[in-house]
Amino acid sequence: MPYFCGKKDMEFQNRSRFFNLPAATKHLIIINFLCWAASLVLPKFNIDLVQWFGLHFPGAVDFYPFQFVTYMFMHDTHSLAHIFFNMFAVFMFGAALENIWGAKRFLAFYLISGIGAAVVQEAVWLYLIHATADVYQVGIVEILRDPSVNHLITVGASGAVFGILLGFGMFFPNTPLYLFFIPIPIKAKYFVVLYGVAELLLGVASFSGDRIAHFAHLGGMLFGFIVIKYWQKKDRNNGRYTY
Repeated sequence: MPYFCGKKDMEFQNRSRFFNLPAATKHLIIINFLCWAASLVLPKFNIDLVQWFGLHFPGAVDFYPFQFVTYMFMHDTHSLAHIFFNMFAVFMFGAALENIWGAKRFLAFYLISGIGAAVVQEAVWLYLIHATADVYQVGIVEILRDPSVNHLITVGASGAVFGILLGFGMFFPNTPLYLFFIPIPIKAKYFVVLYGVAELLLGVASFSGDRIAHFAHLGGMLFGFIVIKYWQKKDRNNGRYTY
């Protein structure tokens, strides 16, 4: 995960930056952590939020259309790293985009990128289910009756985060970013391209055995790019040149 170059008092600066974050960015971070905490506590009362609100495949027993939105507010409850790095990216890059667009447009961008990632993930699952049906020479309906299909669940804000990362790279292309443990600056525009290519290669290489939704990440980038280009064209036509 990339980060800005820091100073000795970075911890104090980051704490101050959080309280000065624009509203939508701050509230997204708070809501995500509250949902994560609830996902940890409520199973003790037989309430599994991940099962309810995580993204399932259409046709599975526990699939509901609202999961295209709610899945991005659920995170892996077995690790703090999943939600931490996602929210760290929102913290570092989301504010810059919200300061350009305002809260409503930024929130719309975040949600559209996340929903786009979910659509791509569903398409990947559909491909895998079709491939499985072909291998075993059975119909899709028979595959969907298998209880294991209901265990296909995607959670996390990564799709929305990748949309934010792409947006940051487009609007702040020459900002130097650093990877953890690699003290070599990379301009944002190159970092986004390299990250996208890496996700594509990782997705293809581990198509059938990786728990990470690489293609969903690319979906977040793709839908984010489409939204940005649409807004730019729309604003030019309306005589707005805010970016």
